[in-house]
Amino acid sequence: MIPLLVIVGAVVGAPARYLTDRLVQSRHDTGFPWGTFTVNVVGSFVLGFVTGATASPAITALVGTGFCGALTTYSTFGYETVQLAAGRSVLFATFNALGSVVAGLGAAGLGLALGRLF
Repeated sequence: MIPLLVIVGAVVGAPARYLTDRLVQSRHDTGFPWGTFTVNVVGSFVLGFVTGATASPAITALVGTGFCGALTTYSTFGYETVQLAAGRSVLFATFNALGSVVAGLGAAGLGLALGRLF
């Protein structure tokens, strides 16, 4: 049952990632990857919340592993950071690397704290 829940979560998370990325990126004409930044921070918050709110293996598999695993993307984050640096956008590359880690950890911590309230 758990593997099926992971699959169901991923079926929702993957399109949500793509659509959110495209929507956010279409509203910014800078060279910064705001779409990837957004899905990673939101996914970190959701994972923190689920972790704090439940010990249920089923919910953790569905939302934490499936949905958040498909929503967030470390590989795209890494690729975009390298591309920014290679394109001489060192300031954007640095902000993407540091800002993503700090914002992601902060969002996960906030989600965890809020989740424990439930």
